[in-house]
Amino acid sequence: MFGKRSSPKGNPPDGDGGAKLQSDNGESGIAYDELHVPCPPHTTENRLKARIDLHILPFISILYLLAFLDRVNIGNARSFSLQQDLGLDPLGTQYNTALTIFFVPYIIFDIPSNIFLRRFSPRIWLSICCMGFGVVTTLQGLTQNYSGILATRFFLGIFECGMFPGCFYLMSMWYKRYEAQKRYTLFFSSTSLAGAFGGLLASAIGKMDGIRGYHGWRWIFILEGILTVLVGVIFLFTFPSFPEEATWLTDDERAYVKARLEADQGRNGAERAITFRDIITVLKDYKVWLGAFMYFGLIVPAYGYAYFSTTIIQTYHFSPIQTQLRSVPPWAAAFVFGMLVATLSDWMRHRFLFALIPIFVSMAGLGILINVHNNLNLEYGALFLVAMGTYSAMPVVLCWFNMNLGGHHRRAIGVGWQIGFGNIGGIISTYAFLATDAPFYRKGYIICLAFVSFTAASVIAYAAAITWENRRKDKAVRNVGLTEYEKTELGDLNPEFRYML
Repeated sequence: MFGKRSSPKGNPPDGDGGAKLQSDNGESGIAYDELHVPCPPHTTENRLKARIDLHILPFISILYLLAFLDRVNIGNARSFSLQQDLGLDPLGTQYNTALTIFFVPYIIFDIPSNIFLRRFSPRIWLSICCMGFGVVTTLQGLTQNYSGILATRFFLGIFECGMFPGCFYLMSMWYKRYEAQKRYTLFFSSTSLAGAFGGLLASAIGKMDGIRGYHGWRWIFILEGILTVLVGVIFLFTFPSFPEEATWLTDDERAYVKARLEADQGRNGAERAITFRDIITVLKDYKVWLGAFMYFGLIVPAYGYAYFSTTIIQTYHFSPIQTQLRSVPPWAAAFVFGMLVATLSDWMRHRFLFALIPIFVSMAGLGILINVHNNLNLEYGALFLVAMGTYSAMPVVLCWFNMNLGGHHRRAIGVGWQIGFGNIGGIISTYAFLATDAPFYRKGYIICLAFVSFTAASVIAYAAAITWENRRKDKAVRNVGLTEYEKTELGDLNPEFRYML
């Protein structure tokens, strides 16, 4: 926990005035009265958090729901003759390549996108990106051949690359570490809701087959893309920004929000620009690589499920409409299980086990799918386990790593790197489930199980690393004469910062 200090009695540490109080996790920290920022009149901390929730969570959840929906609705469209209309080889890898090309710009531009977001503000940058991927999604519905679908998927990756890391970065600048997981999971569960909503929407839109001469899959892209553009226009005037730019807070409330976050995480250095040297410095930290590995291993089953679950369910001999409808319950179960895991994680103020246990749930589901091929109910139930485990573990490893990074610059770069590097797994996932492996897709399930096991090992390694770092800091001399500027530059490397396990 940030802010553990020692000083002679009567001599406030680092020249701060006021008495040292206990922070909300039971460890000593910078008290709000040390910063001379009491809770503003006519409100309480809980009321202020409720206002923050209302101004942040609905916007980012809707944004990412639309982004994920526009990203994976190609899986729904595939059930409605997309491959035949575009002339894709049904037994080849052209469809898989169309999925893969999305990740090329997505991986490259994650860190630059977070830097632009910091420069232009989340409201401007994310709203423009939202309108951009909405337009591209609509154009996907008008493509006529393989080249067209490749081009639109590539530009979709360009416009969507900033959504996920940008929203996580924005959230991390509003919430303390021990209150963040429920919010992170609620936001991340937009993916589960998008999967469920996408299946229902596709089953309805698919019935528009033949209207104006368009097959149903085209209407899936066109209508969902138009909806996204309209939302992006609205967000351009309403989307939230960082606390320093929040016009809906009074000056006293902004100061209080800043103080409570400093007490938990230290100064964030919001006023400083991010440089190329910062990127190199952050990437030299081995813990940043472990954070990327944790996410990387989960991306393979996550996108494998998102892109191919309808294809897998279709092998159970359901009609296209029934396939879409049966794809909904596993996503709904993932949402409920994810929120339960997040609530318990915040309540117990612990992340490690709540990352590891859902991973074991996912591994159990994949183990069933690898070995069972003659029990339809058990196979369908195993899909629930894969979705529940994978999509519950992902927000925990993201929140855990994100909130253990100190300062605007380290967090912007570290989160962009974790998500950018992790999405290399998306490329692997697109070739894990080939048409030639149908109907059992045993090779794909084995690949997913191997990568989930890699994540489990990375989670254990990261927990061991931050435990060792905390013990090393405990044994070191903390009062080394660092200025507040130097502490801000160090971020979580500051001798006073403590990592959350």
